[in-house]
Amino acid sequence: MVLSCIDPRFQPIVFNYLNKKKLKGKYSLFTIAGASIGVTAPKFKNWHKTFWDNFETSIKIHNIQKLIVINHRDCGAAKIINEKKKFNSLNELKIHKSSFKKIKKIFKKKYRKLKIETYLISLNKKIEKFN
Repeated sequence: MVLSCIDPRFQPIVFNYLNKKKLKGKYSLFTIAGASIGVTAPKFKNWHKTFWDNFETSIKIHNIQKLIVINHRDCGAAKIINEKKKFNSLNELKIHKSSFKKIKKIFKKKYRKLKIETYLISLNKKIEKFN
């Protein structure tokens, strides 16, 4: 399964990246504002159960073995939850890293046998993998 953001600027980048990984037609897609931010931040707590219910359904229906999480820079959801008065790339990176850490923790607790990958896309289309 792929978890990505609703931001239309990044939809073609995500699609092309997944095609390059030879995943065309091989993944379920769940898009939500902020991607992992949307499913981990307390501000969006009403969305969390929806994502995990959907993921569980995808496992049952499509035999999902991995979750690929793709966040992006210049993220509106990150701006919404930013506790700093000034929003900058450093604050935003901390928010993304925190959301990756949280989703991995939840994921590994629930799905020990499955894999998870986390990525961050820049406006210049650079895709960075986070371990």
